[in-house]
Amino acid sequence: MTTYARPTWRVALRADLPASLVVFLVALPLCVGIAVASGVPAELGLVTGVVGGLLVGLMPGSSLQVSGPAAGMTVLVAEAVDRYGLTGLGTIVLVCGLLQIGLGLLRLGRWFRAISVAVVQGMLAGIGLLIVAGQLYVLAGATTPHSGPGKFTGLPGLVADVVTSPTAQVALTVGVATLGTMTQWDALRRRVPRLRMVPGALVAVVVAAALTALLDLPVQTIQVEGLLAAMQPSLGHWRDLTDLGVLATIATFTLVASAESLFSAAAVDRLHTGPRTDFDKELVAQGTGNTVCGLLGALPMTAVIVRSSANVQAGARTKASRVLHGLWLLLFVAAVPGLIGLIPLPALAAVLIHAGVKLMPVRALPALWREHRGEAVVLVVTAVAIGTTDMFTGVLVGLGLAVVKAAWETSHIRVTVHDDGSAPIDVTITGNATFLRLPTILTALNALPADRRVRLDLRGLRHVDHACRTALDQWVETHNTQAEVPVQVIAPAEAASSEAVVEGTAGGDGEAGRPTG
Repeated sequence: MTTYARPTWRVALRADLPASLVVFLVALPLCVGIAVASGVPAELGLVTGVVGGLLVGLMPGSSLQVSGPAAGMTVLVAEAVDRYGLTGLGTIVLVCGLLQIGLGLLRLGRWFRAISVAVVQGMLAGIGLLIVAGQLYVLAGATTPHSGPGKFTGLPGLVADVVTSPTAQVALTVGVATLGTMTQWDALRRRVPRLRMVPGALVAVVVAAALTALLDLPVQTIQVEGLLAAMQPSLGHWRDLTDLGVLATIATFTLVASAESLFSAAAVDRLHTGPRTDFDKELVAQGTGNTVCGLLGALPMTAVIVRSSANVQAGARTKASRVLHGLWLLLFVAAVPGLIGLIPLPALAAVLIHAGVKLMPVRALPALWREHRGEAVVLVVTAVAIGTTDMFTGVLVGLGLAVVKAAWETSHIRVTVHDDGSAPIDVTITGNATFLRLPTILTALNALPADRRVRLDLRGLRHVDHACRTALDQWVETHNTQAEVPVQVIAPAEAASSEAVVEGTAGGDGEAGRPTG
């Protein structure tokens, strides 16, 4: 963990200047690749990176977190562009930003942390699966299917095309070589400290672009439009807001972008000992950035853990590093935009496949299954639902399942029956008696002999809902009409509420009737 002491501006500059260059080198291929994978001009990804650095970087909230286009939004953006076009995307991002500002001003940012971690991990895993499946087509120079299920069902046909097409084989070779170069360079960086400033993704893309140009390989490269031609500034097409599909997309953008940013902030806070993130202010900052991106017709932004962790590990001390990284992006897109056009599409696909795999908790899932199976089920179901339907439906399924899981665990009940054959049958019920556990309670009670004395101990109940209370009352009444000795109900001396115990008959060491709450 990076230690923190408030630095002077000279000390901060010596640390933040090289850190900003590291973040710039990490952000450059990702900004371009995410834009291309989202179906928008590559320049728009750089615009979002510039706004994330120069604007959001100056705002309060988090001091070391870096914002820009995120791989986690790629699938959402691609679907939105496919349905509503670039103009519709601008309106969606603009309204999403305004909603984030409103949520932050209402001090609701901290409540995003109440979203189940399993749902967020499942959401990212589902996005990662779709990114990997979609970019496999680009890796082989093929056209990516639009639908999520189509990306998976079309893979056998893709394999057949690669086997029979020399052009596809060349593209696949470039992509696989890029992926291999990237992973090997990252491994080398861990052993050689001097190489840590140069990210593997940048090295791999530069090598792929150089070899493609020198060997004149038949591989498709990025189409460059120019910054001014790519941007479509607009104040928003407000008529689009009458479309329920647009409103659902805005809600999904807001939820995903906000959750990813705030979870990233929590992760970055664990990497250093500097000032902690103010989640409400960070949400306002992210909303301001998305509002500007929407006005410029650019991609949506979130805080990005890859760039943020690179910023911390490079020794950044203040906000200056993330602001400077935005400046370097601006200078690049203004001075040498033509270099983007040399990048082969399979190389960018390899970068995104690498990023998509990182979104999937492959290593953490087995441990999660052993320790918290319910959480693992929520994660997997959310990911599968996103892959087979769409992002909005998948997230709703995950949230619904998380609520059901929480309700089920909260309603934990234990029914213990002790019968030695001579004394009264002792039945002890502990936990929370809710309608979800009513079958368990009634199954145990109905199995008791009807002609035996029963002592029902309810002192361990923390809560009894109306359904369970009614059922227990009915069971006591039924048993009392059949047995010679009435049921002895032992209830707490003081109930937390009028629904904390059930009616019963006085017993030796219990309370009589219904205690007052």
